[in-house]
Amino acid sequence: MEYKIYTVTRIEGEYAYIVPEGEREELFIAMALLPLGADVGTRLKYESFCFEIIG
Repeated sequence: MEYKIYTVTRIEGEYAYIVPEGEREELFIAMALLPLGADVGTRLKYESFCFEIIG
């Protein structure tokens, strides 16, 4: 399965806004679905329906 890289751009309450690498449009997702420690500027790898912090 292919993976996708996202960057957390902002956090508002219980939601994080993420941008796919190479794109401009923000998506929002519940913080509960992200790994502990995710913060603004965190890079995430999304693969097999799971997010993983990569940097």
